[in-house]
Amino acid sequence: MLLDALLPVMGYLAGSLASAVIVCRVMGLPDPRSGGSGNPGATNVLRLGGKKAAVLTLLGDVLKGVLPVLAARALDVSEPACAITALGAFLGHLYPVFFRFQGGKGVATAFGATVALSWPVGLVFGALWLALAFITRYSSVASITAAVTSPFAAVMLTPHLSYAIVSATVAAFIVWRHRENIARLRAGSEGRIGQQKTV
Repeated sequence: MLLDALLPVMGYLAGSLASAVIVCRVMGLPDPRSGGSGNPGATNVLRLGGKKAAVLTLLGDVLKGVLPVLAARALDVSEPACAITALGAFLGHLYPVFFRFQGGKGVATAFGATVALSWPVGLVFGALWLALAFITRYSSVASITAAVTSPFAAVMLTPHLSYAIVSATVAAFIVWRHRENIARLRAGSEGRIGQQKTV
C-alpha cells in the first residue's frame, strides 16, 4: 500500500522536470514560458530554437511518461497503481513543482505514459497525432483529437478500466490546456507547426 502511494508521487516529481525549460537553458535559448507562444513544450521550442532543441524536448517529455510507469511495472504493483503513476507524471508536467507550477500541455508526456501502460493504445494515440499533424499542420488539432480518442481505445484494447479512467482524465486536462488554441482555431489565427512567428 505504501508503495502504491509513493509511486504516483515519484511520477509527479519526474514529470516536474520541465524538459523545454532545461533544454532551452542549456542551449542558450529564450525561456519557452515567456517566448513564442509561452508554452513550455516541443512545438514552442521548435519555434524558438529549431529542430534539434525540439527533438530533445520531445524525447525528454516522452521519457517522463515512460520511465515512471516502467518503474512501477518493475516493482510489480497493481494495474490501477501503474495507471495512477502515469497520471502523476502527466500532472507533474502540467504543474511542475520545480518550475513554479508553470508547465506545458502534457501531450508528449501523456503519449509516453500511454505507451508504457498499453502499447496498442499508445500506437493509436501516436498514429492519430502524426496523421492529423501531417494533414492539418496544427499541433493543437492533432493533440486534442488523439487525447480524446485514447479513452475509447483503452476501453476497446485493454481489460483495465483504470486505464480508461486515467485516459479520460488526461484528455479532459489536455482539452482544458488547449482552450486558447481552440479559440484561435475558431478565429483562424492558430499557428501551424514550424511557423516561426509568435501566435
